[in-house]
Amino acid sequence: MKEYRRRIADDILKRKLEGKGAILIEGPKWCGKTTTAEQIASSVLYMDDPEKKEQNITMSELSPRRLLKGAAPRLIDEWQLAPKLWDAIRFEVDHRGEMGQFVLTGSAVPADSKEITHSGTGRFTWLTMRPMSLYESEDSNGEVSLKSLFEGKKAVDADSSLDIERLAFLVCRGGWPQAVDMKDEIALEQASDYYDAVVRSDINRADNVQKNPERVRRLMRSYARNQGSQIPNTVLARDVAANDESSINEETVASYLNALRKIFVVEDMPAWNPNLRSRTAIRSSDTRYYVDPSIAVAALGVGPKDLMNDLKTFGFLFETLCIRDLRVFADALNGDVYHYRDKDGQECDAVIHLRNGKYGLIEIKLGGDKLIEEGAANLKSMEAKIDTDKMNKPSFLMVLTGTGDYAYCRPDGVFVIPIGCLRD
Repeated sequence: MKEYRRRIADDILKRKLEGKGAILIEGPKWCGKTTTAEQIASSVLYMDDPEKKEQNITMSELSPRRLLKGAAPRLIDEWQLAPKLWDAIRFEVDHRGEMGQFVLTGSAVPADSKEITHSGTGRFTWLTMRPMSLYESEDSNGEVSLKSLFEGKKAVDADSSLDIERLAFLVCRGGWPQAVDMKDEIALEQASDYYDAVVRSDINRADNVQKNPERVRRLMRSYARNQGSQIPNTVLARDVAANDESSINEETVASYLNALRKIFVVEDMPAWNPNLRSRTAIRSSDTRYYVDPSIAVAALGVGPKDLMNDLKTFGFLFETLCIRDLRVFADALNGDVYHYRDKDGQECDAVIHLRNGKYGLIEIKLGGDKLIEEGAANLKSMEAKIDTDKMNKPSFLMVLTGTGDYAYCRPDGVFVIPIGCLRD
């Protein structure tokens, strides 16, 4: 049996089960939800078991409580195939009166939620899983802890062994657990297979609406070209229509993107709204990101050598990789990841904001002294705009890099941290 690689979500799952009767683990297919849940489950119901799928769905209509029998925590895998289970589990949690009874996993939001009559408030808690961070796949040595920076650590001393060629490969491979231990060429095929499955069938299951596969490909390609931007649906529609015999409107683009969100393929980043010293209008549009950079790579039809020959595209996709990792780490710290942009052109690639009010400002740069200097200057400028009479000072300023042998703190207090040595 393949050895289980420990996930950051393991500790989050254990903690959440101690405080609620049921937990729903959501995230894209192949990211490891079921395998992680199996580590803690005492009994399992696989809803999509080919031999029992129809029987399970029928039973969920006739007598859903029968499917809930089994030692707790009981894992219900791909629960969205039988939405009636939601209310049955909520009812069961109420009557058992104990924590940690059920773990549900799902790679899609139910296409039809009219069978669900209760939100689950007070009974359910949620956990989002994503593909593996570099730390979880052991491609980062984890010598610099994000938690320690929030706790006020003022000095770092760490090495990174990632070179630019390896980084290009990791962007293309992605964080799919199935790919991590495969030979390089075979590992690269996993993201392409995932992308093909989304285009051919998965996107249709999100809302039970058949979509034009070629249009899905064109939209995903356009989305990939616009990683890290706040591009509106109207522009995506024009981009798709430019290579289409018939036009596509903004509403169609919105419906396709909504389907991709429902199956956790895209995960846009909301804007951060700090207290500022001046009355500066903050841009509120979400920033576009795939949940993993390898999906964008597959949509563009490129590979590691292509990225090495196009450092601009490499930089955008490296940013997507960093956002994926920062989101995984932020979850472990009870935080969220945002972006900042205002009308004056001031930007910040990532802001990790914790529930206790602490936050850190991060600029993402592929590498090079000039870009690092640019990022540091931008962070200091951003810091100066924040009204520290009304909110905390940032816990840290960080330039997160792809290349570079060492992590260090500059004389101006800005940390320079290679992604190859960062952890939660």
